[in-house]
Amino acid sequence: MTDPRAAMAKLRVELAGLGVDDAYSVCEEAMLSVWIGLVVTYRDGFYRWQEGVVKRRHLGTDPGGCAIRVARRYAELRADVPSWWEELAKTLRGETAEKYP
Repeated sequence: MTDPRAAMAKLRVELAGLGVDDAYSVCEEAMLSVWIGLVVTYRDGFYRWQEGVVKRRHLGTDPGGCAIRVARRYAELRADVPSWWEELAKTLRGETAEKYP
């Protein structure tokens, strides 16, 4: 798969099938924000996802496998919200930031 938009659309469908239905596109569908600080892009035949400075990649021919890995990390983050989240949310959204990304 070489078209980033098609690759991201397939990943989004796979994520929704795993219950991650609040991910949204950023930068004209070139990036998918799954959770604050957890983003996925598609480039050079690989899904590349990162959380802060931690970077991972997954073959672009396997959106289902990538979705499983990203959904697993999403669930971990939601279950144990990192200490930096509240401060980042306030910075990005202002003092009225809700407790959900």
